[in-house]
Parts: sequence; C-alpha cells; structure tokens
Amino acid sequence: MQIYRLFEIVYVLLHQEIVTARELAERFGVSQRTIFRDIDILSIAGIPIYTEKGKGGGISLLPDFVLNKSILSEKEQNEVLTALHGLSKVKTADTSQVLQRLSTIFNKTAVNWLEVDYTDWGDDNSLFFNSFKTAILERRIAEFDYLSIYGKTSFKKTRRRIEPIQLWFKSKAWYIKGFCLSQKDIRTFKLSRISELHITGEYFKERDLQAIPKPPNSGEEQKPPVTLLLKIAGEMSHRVFDDFNANQVKKQRDGSYLVTVGWPEDEWVYGSILSYGEYMEVLEPEHIRKIIKEKTSKINKKYL
Repeated sequence: MQIYRLFEIVYVLLHQEIVTARELAERFGVSQRTIFRDIDILSIAGIPIYTEKGKGGGISLLPDFVLNKSILSEKEQNEVLTALHGLSKVKTADTSQVLQRLSTIFNKTAVNWLEVDYTDWGDDNSLFFNSFKTAILERRIAEFDYLSIYGKTSFKKTRRRIEPIQLWFKSKAWYIKGFCLSQKDIRTFKLSRISELHITGEYFKERDLQAIPKPPNSGEEQKPPVTLLLKIAGEMSHRVFDDFNANQVKKQRDGSYLVTVGWPEDEWVYGSILSYGEYMEVLEPEHIRKIIKEKTSKINKKYL
C-alpha cells in the first residue's frame, strides 16, 4: 500500500543519512519512477525531502529533521514506548521493529524499566501465542482439540471452533477467550490444554460483546474462594515472602509465621499446601485440614 510505503520511506531516511532511488525501489518491489512520485508526494505534504544527483548522491532529509509528533504529548509518547516494551516480552515477532520505528519518530530512546518473563523455567507458555494473535487481528476462526476437565478426575477431548477475542494471562498461565460456535457463548481455554491448532481461512464479523454473558472458567467447575489460616515453620521463611504478600503474613514469637490468604479451592491449593511438607499446618478451615490429612495418609501408604 502507498501509505505504508510513504511512512517506510520516511523511516528509512530518518535511520539513514542518504539512500538511492534504486535501493528504495528494490526494497519495496516497485519502479524507480514510482519512488520519485512518492518523493514528490512527501515533499508536497511538507516533509523536507530532497535529492542530489551524481556520484554519492541520493535521497535525503534536511539535517536535524524530526517528524511532527505533536499528535501525542511527551507523557503519551513515553506510555506508548513503555507499553511496547512490555508487549515485547511475550515474544511477538514484529513488536521490536515497531518499537524501534516509533523511538526514531519520537526522537528518543525508551527506558527499559520493566522486565517481564511469562515463561516457567525450561518451559514456553507462549505456545500458540502468535497463531492466536494473528487470528484475533485478522478475525479468523480457529479450530483446535481441547482437553476439558470435569470434576476432579474426568477428562474429555473435544474439537472446538471459536471466534478468538482475546489472549489472557491469568494466575501463571495463558488462556484464549473466544466465542465458541458450538456452545453459542464465550468460553475461555487454557493454552496448555490445546492441541492440533488450525487457523482457518474463514473470517467472522465482530460481535456485540455486551450482549453476551460473561465467560465461565473454561466450562470447568471451580469452587468459590476459601479463606485459609496457615502456620508455617520459620525454616520456610525463604518461601513465605515469595508465595505471600507481606500484609498476609504475621511473624510469631517462636519464629513461625501465620498466613491468612484467600484462594479458590481446587487441586492446585492442596498441592501448594503439600509442597511445604512438614513445615506447614492448616489451622482453618476444618474441611481443608481433613482433605490434607486424607491426602497425606494416601501418600504415606505408598511408602509403607
């Protein structure tokens, strides 16, 4: 598209002092005559662009030219660059290029004040990320196999067709939110349970999301949050302040810690408690104490 090419020409000239019409023509796959027409358009638009003939000549911008950026305030420019730095942490292929171009246009270097890594050690949570990103931006239907969990032990793999709406990072995992064409409702799917993903050539129109009920949690049953009172031995102090906020923790005279936290009750909660081994005790509620007791009894039997 000509608009893209005009913007790209300005970017190239901001980045390089001089470039030939032949180089630009090869870059964009057009004729040199087309490039000279583009130069005329940019000149009419007020861009101080000029050409020099002869050996060592070419197309240039006037020295110290900075593209008019008054459409955004200084604060807004910094916000845009900061947002792109954060987005670049999810490893999208084109974010770094966009960041470089905007930094050049704004005539500043964004401060990389934030480092975010969404992956686990030795794992890559961005699986399918770029494919779903493409499907969302181009409004293309996605098909995939999904492993759903029913209750605590029942699993079922189903084929899903969705109109993808949003990639979502929640509680240490990536999800795709979309309109499920079989359920006729919004559903949320965990990326790690997806396989055989195919982004189809079928396009969809944007839906009125206000008219659609709020999404459930991937169609899986989840109990409401439960308030836990935990006692953790002092030997685990290195973990306490990694796993809990300081305002949830009270240190006791004997060096132990009392922790009050609200968690959705599921197998993840039980596993987190058991990961502390002998160094954690559930004081409340009573039904969680019984569940942990049953699980530790079953574990103990395996080692008899």
